[in-house]
Formats: sequence, structure tokens, C-alpha cells
Amino acid sequence: MTDVSVIGCGNMGGALLKGLSRAGNHTLTACDLDPDALESVAEYCTTTTSDPDVAAEADVVVVAVKPDIVGAVLEDLDLTAEQTLVSIAAGVSTDYLEERTDATVVRVMPNLAAETGNMAAAVTEHSVDDDVRELLDDVGEFVEIDEAQMDVATAVNGSGPAFVFYLLDAMKQAGVEGGLDDEQAETLAAQTFKGAAETVLRSDESVDDLIDAVCSPKGTTIEGMEVLWDSDVDEVIVDAVAAAEERSKELSTDVGAVTHE
Repeated sequence: MTDVSVIGCGNMGGALLKGLSRAGNHTLTACDLDPDALESVAEYCTTTTSDPDVAAEADVVVVAVKPDIVGAVLEDLDLTAEQTLVSIAAGVSTDYLEERTDATVVRVMPNLAAETGNMAAAVTEHSVDDDVRELLDDVGEFVEIDEAQMDVATAVNGSGPAFVFYLLDAMKQAGVEGGLDDEQAETLAAQTFKGAAETVLRSDESVDDLIDAVCSPKGTTIEGMEVLWDSDVDEVIVDAVAAAEERSKELSTDVGAVTHE
């Protein structure tokens, strides 16, 4: 079993710990200065601590803190070349991290679905190792990308769940307006999103072909699709992703500016 520590037990760090705990393939240490944060993940970990020296003993050390305090956290971590540092901080480059640690640096952009084993993640292809691949496999699906693509990946899969929640809620509200109660509408909408996503992942057909498969001539689906095709909803979604991508680039610039002050 690989020893994994997670420094920063907020939403994303907590989701990783819970997902990895479910998989049962790792010894887990949670590190945070906030006692409440540690208490929220205690049942999923072998060890909880506020001492970074304890967290630094793991084979894989995950830094799950806000970008603006990554540098301060790394100052407290004395890692060796035999260890792996995984950063999930948006906009914090590998170069920035490698200047502050002897460990192998791997950037990952996960999302909150790690908690349920349904995470989508992007990871830097030039530095990812088998320990990190095993870790990511245990909590979902991942792709290996060039670091230059990390900003758009941050927008697509990191920010993407919020966009999907927004669309899912719109589907739910349509069901409620048609007469379903809240729970019925939410179950149908959420399971529909889940099933459609699983179909895309498992099918060899394109998304356009899958849409065609649901759209019977003169049927109900084609009527709804005509409304979507005539709208600019696809452009709005592209704009939302682009805005999140731009913010990721700004964060990178902000971190770089702090470095050179």
C-alpha cells in the first residue's frame, strides 16, 4: 500500500481522502491547521495531524491548498527525490513547485467527484508516475496532458461540475413546472445526466451519433433538440469555460508575481 498524505482538508482535499478511503489501497494521513477540517475526515484516515513534518513522511504528498499559500506550505515540507509531490492548486506551475522541493512534482486538476469514485482529472504527462496513476485510478478517470493545456483542463473538469449542476437544476425545474415534485424531478434529472455521461464514456459512437439515436423522426426529443439547435446555449457554455480558463491563467500570473516580489 502507498502512503499518501493530503495537506489541506477542505472540499477537494476531503473529497480525495474520502474517495481513496473507499478504494482501500492506501494508508492515508490528513494534515490541516483547522481542527474542524481534520475532524471531518478523521474516519477516513489512519492519521490526522497539524504537523507538516508528519505529512512529509508519506510516499506521495498531495498539496490541496489555495494557490496563494502553496509557497508557504512548501517551505515547511522537507521532501526527498524519492518522494512525489502532487499539487492540485489551480494556476501553480511545475516550475514554481520544482524550485521549492526536491521531490518529483506532478500537477493534477481533479474534481469533487473523487469522493464517489467518479472524478475526472487531468495530470501532467511529463512527470506522472505509476504511484500517481494508481491513486487517480482509484477515484475516477484521468487524462495525461501537456502542462500548457492545464488551464483549459482546469476549466473543463475542475470548474465543470458547477456548470453541470446548473444545467441539471434547469432540467429539474422543468420537471417541477410540469408537475413532478422536487425529489422526483431531481432524481430523474441527475440519473439522466449520470447515464448520459456513462454512455459517452463507454460508447464508440460520437456525441452527434448518440443524439441522433435518441431523436426519433417526429418524436418528442427532436422537438426539444430543435429548440437547443436554434439557441446559442452551446456558445454560452463555451464562454463559461473560456472565462474559467482565463481565471486559471490569471492565478498563474498572480503566483508568479508573488514569487518575484
